[in-house]
Amino acid sequence: MNTITLNFNSVIDLDDEQFYQLCQSNPKLKFERNANKELIIMSPTGGITGKYNSDINTDLNLWNRKAKLGIVFDSSTGFKLPNGADRSPDAAWIALEKWNQLTIDQQEKFVPLCPDFVIELRSISDNLITLQDKLKEYIDNGTRLGWLINPKDKQVEIYRQGRPKEILNQPSSLSGENVLPNFILNIESLW
Repeated sequence: MNTITLNFNSVIDLDDEQFYQLCQSNPKLKFERNANKELIIMSPTGGITGKYNSDINTDLNLWNRKAKLGIVFDSSTGFKLPNGADRSPDAAWIALEKWNQLTIDQQEKFVPLCPDFVIELRSISDNLITLQDKLKEYIDNGTRLGWLINPKDKQVEIYRQGRPKEILNQPSSLSGENVLPNFILNIESLW
C-alpha cells in the first residue's frame, strides 16, 4: 500500500475532532496520523491483500464470537493511541472490560485507546520498516501481542510486551497465546 505523509503543522493544527471530521468527509480515503501529527494518506490494497485481510478478520471474529472475550475491529477502525497517533491496524481486538469502560461517544468515534492485539498484513507495496515501526508503536502504547504478517518474505514477526521481536519463517499457524486464549490462525494459504 503506497502512503504519502504530509506535514501541515506549520499551517494548521488539526485537533482530534477536526481530524475525525476530515476522515468522515473523505470516506474514500484512508488517513492515519503519526505521533508528530503528520497526516498519512494510504491507498487501497490490491485484491490478494484484501482477500487475506478478509480471511484473517473472519477467523478472528469467529473465534471471538465463541470466546466472548472482547471486540474485533477491521482495518477501517481508527484508534487514538496514548502517544497521540491515530492508527488503523488491519485487524485489532480489545478486551471486553476495556471496551465497556468507554462511553458511547468514545465507542462511536476513533477508539481512545490502544488495542490489546493487532495484525498488520504487508501488501506488495508496503515498506517493511514502516510496518515494523508501527508494530513497535503499538507495543510501546499498550498492545500486548502484535503480528506483522509478511507474505512477500514468507515471514511473521511477533511483537510482545517486554520481549524482543520473534521472527517465524513460513509458519503454518499462529497462536493467540494468553492474550487470545485458544485462538489459532491458520496461515498456510498465504505462502
